[in-house]
Amino acid sequence: MLYSVTVKARYRFRLYPSEKQAREFARIFGACRYVYNWGLRLRIDAYYNDGCSIGYDETSACLTKLKQKPDHAWLYEISSVPVQQSLRHLQTAFVNFFEKRSGYPAFKKKTGDQSAEYTRSGFRWDGHDLVVAGLGRLKVRWSRDFKSTPTTITISKDGAERYFVTLCLDEDVQKLPAVHKAVGIDLGITALATLSTGEKIGNPRPLQHLEKQLAKAQRDMSRKKKGSNRKAVQRLRVARLHARVADARADYLHKVTTDLVRRFDVIAVEDLNVQGMTKNHSLARALSDAALGEFLSMLRYKCEWYGRELRTADRFYPSSKRCFGCGHVLEELPLDIREWDCPECGKRHDRDVNAAKNILAAGQAATARGGKVRLKRGRPRKSISRGSANHPESLHKAS
Repeated sequence: MLYSVTVKARYRFRLYPSEKQAREFARIFGACRYVYNWGLRLRIDAYYNDGCSIGYDETSACLTKLKQKPDHAWLYEISSVPVQQSLRHLQTAFVNFFEKRSGYPAFKKKTGDQSAEYTRSGFRWDGHDLVVAGLGRLKVRWSRDFKSTPTTITISKDGAERYFVTLCLDEDVQKLPAVHKAVGIDLGITALATLSTGEKIGNPRPLQHLEKQLAKAQRDMSRKKKGSNRKAVQRLRVARLHARVADARADYLHKVTTDLVRRFDVIAVEDLNVQGMTKNHSLARALSDAALGEFLSMLRYKCEWYGRELRTADRFYPSSKRCFGCGHVLEELPLDIREWDCPECGKRHDRDVNAAKNILAAGQAATARGGKVRLKRGRPRKSISRGSANHPESLHKAS
């Protein structure tokens, strides 16, 4: 029986402002950026000069006093909603830093991405048109349907000077019907994903296709005089190339992850430390181009939305070095070896397919035991007979 679940969704749509709205957006973005940087400087000075920490309530009270100064009266010309939200975003940035989810908050730049968030008091949605306080009706390309009323909207402009509006919604998502299939996925660079079924999903490498154009455009930008119009024009060309790469990558990842969620009930992946992997300077560019972290993030929330189960194997589980046939674990397996023969049972393995099969078995064993599966380091594990209850295929059948 199919059923639906209410999820917190964010839908982004392309926005095409008029010249008047674009000028007003520039003022709003500038005010939000100014208040964010002012609040960040206020909190830094309070900590280093006075030895105390201040939060959102104190910075909000100081903002009220700041607006009363004659040289800051221009802040009254901007809607108070996005300006106040910028202080809330600053508070969120500090919370993420203290909880070690991100680095220390940085000052916003005029040349970076710009955004302004509106709560329900700052906009009106009647089911057809979006009207924002001080801006009027927005011309939006509604590329998908939605049923609920937005709780907040965020108007943004990227480095390529494209405008977007993001709606935060409480949407009812229909669960997908069961297909009674499970799969293990081994992520990589040569093949973006290798499935335990033997299927390999290619890596399009969008950055590699535009690498020469980007290198030339960035060299040209470095030769332009700082602050000149030519520098600004060339910076826009570079940003548009980066936008093409990001759009192509996101589009491909969405198609792949949606296809996997539709085809399988249970998906097992490895708990990858993507941030640590990118510290390898020889592989950092290729890993970033593959966007493995974004792939896992998409797969995670889509499994939650559509009623699929995502299982995770421990990141130290030797999935590539472990023979799926007999359970023998090699001492070492260099990255340049893509196929290998098991010294115990003599079975020949494709490195990635073998890893995907072991990840599936490890994910199922982790669920059965209530935790993550991890083999001890050191001496290779003894061979496991195919009829043993601990053999991966036995775990696969048992689940």
